[in-house]
Amino acid sequence: MKYVVIGGDAAGMSAASRLKRREPDADVVVYERTGDVSYSACGMPYNIADKDRPIASLVVRSADAFRNAQGIDLHTGHKIEKIDKAAKKIYGKTDAGDDFESSYDKLLIATGASAIRPDVPGADLENVFVLKDLEDSRIIKGYLAENTVEKAVIVGMGYIALEMADALTARGIAVTMVKKREQLLPWMIPELSKVVRKELEAKGVELNPGFPLESVEKTSSGLVVNAGGSRFDCDMVLFAIGVKPESKLAADAGLELGAAGAVSIDKTMRTTDADIFAAGDCADALSIVSGQKVWLPLALTANRGGRLAADNMLDDEQLFNGIAGTGVFKVFDIEVARTGLSVEEAETAGFEPVYKAIVAKSKAHVFPDAAPLHASFIADRASGKILGAQMVGTEGVARRINAAAVALQAGMTLGEFYECDLAYAPPFSPVWDPLLTAASLLMKKTGK
Repeated sequence: MKYVVIGGDAAGMSAASRLKRREPDADVVVYERTGDVSYSACGMPYNIADKDRPIASLVVRSADAFRNAQGIDLHTGHKIEKIDKAAKKIYGKTDAGDDFESSYDKLLIATGASAIRPDVPGADLENVFVLKDLEDSRIIKGYLAENTVEKAVIVGMGYIALEMADALTARGIAVTMVKKREQLLPWMIPELSKVVRKELEAKGVELNPGFPLESVEKTSSGLVVNAGGSRFDCDMVLFAIGVKPESKLAADAGLELGAAGAVSIDKTMRTTDADIFAAGDCADALSIVSGQKVWLPLALTANRGGRLAADNMLDDEQLFNGIAGTGVFKVFDIEVARTGLSVEEAETAGFEPVYKAIVAKSKAHVFPDAAPLHASFIADRASGKILGAQMVGTEGVARRINAAAVALQAGMTLGEFYECDLAYAPPFSPVWDPLLTAASLLMKKTGK
C-alpha cells in the first residue's frame, strides 16, 4: 500500500507519523509546498514580539528528523496542482519548476488554510503583510529587524490581530487597528467584549471598529491606510481579517465541499471519494453542540484529525464525533476564551439562546491579588442545555474554560453542570467557582 499525504504541517505530519508507527514498512510519502514542516504557527506572534528569539525555535520537528528517524518520504518545495481520482494519481511542480507525478492507494489532503488578503488597491504593496505560515513570520521579523518601524496598522480584530497588536506594542511600535464591523470580537457577548476593548486601549492601542478598508497607498514617508473615510499613516500594514480553507485542489478533483467551502468529510475523515481523506484546516467538522457541519481551524482539531485519518486509511475505523470549538488567546495582561456556540451561532442553529454575564473573583477574597474574572454561559431557554461559554480575565481563564468544554462534550444542562464537584482552594478559586455561579444565575432564565 502506498499512502500519500498532501501538506506537511499539523494534520499531514501527524497522519504520516501515525501511519509509520502503526505500519513501519508502509510506503508513506508527503508533499509539502513550502520548505517548512511541523512548526508552532500559534507561537508566531510571541516569537515576533521577541527580537532575539530565532524563528527556528518554532520548529517542532525538522524535515530531516521525519526522513531519517521515521523513514517518511518527505518532499518539501513540492506543490500539488492536480488530483486524478480515476487514475489515483497526483501531479505537481517543484520549486525549481520541474513537473512530477505520484500514484497512491490512499490519499490524505491536508492543505490547511491561507490568509485572506483583501481585494483593495495597494493590498500587494511592499510593507503590507499577512501572518499564516512560518515564511510569513520570517518576512515580518526580517522587516522589523532591518527597518525602523514606529507605527503599524492592523486590519482586523480577531485572534491573530489582537495577538499581533500585543507583539508589535512589545517592540515599541504604536498600533492602530481598523475593521469593518462595529464590535471588537463579533462572537463575544458585549459585556465581555468591552473588557477586552478596555485592556487594548489601556495599553495604547487605537481601535477603530466600523471603519471598512478602502485602500492602502504608498507615500514618500511610508504607507497610508484609507478606511471608513479616514487616513491612517504608518510604516507597515498587517492584514489579519481571517483565513480561508485551501480546498481548491479538492474541488477541482470533484470532491464535495462543505461548511465555509472546506472539504466535506464524514466521521472517518473520508471525503466523497472512499480512498481520499482530508484533515486539518482545509476540512470541515461536526459541531457536537448543534450537530451541524462547521469550519473551525484549530490546532488540536488538526492534530487529532490527522491521527484519525491515518487509522482509517489503515482500515481501522475510528470516528471523529465532532468538536466543541474551544479557543483561548492572550492579549496583553488578559486571557480570552470561548467554547461552543456564540449567541448568533446558536440562533442560526435553531436554538433560543439566553445568557448571563457575571463578574467574580479569580481567587478567594482573602487573597489581596484576587482579580476580576468575567464569565458567561449561553444556554437554550427551553431545555437548559449548555450551548457555549465565554470568559475574560487576567488569570484562571485558560484552564477553567476546559470545564465548560467538557460539559459541552457531555451534553450537559445548566443544572447538571451546577452539580459538578469542582476543585476549591483559596489560591485558585472562590468556594463557588465562577462557572458554577454563572450556571446558577442563568438557570433562573431557563428553569433547568
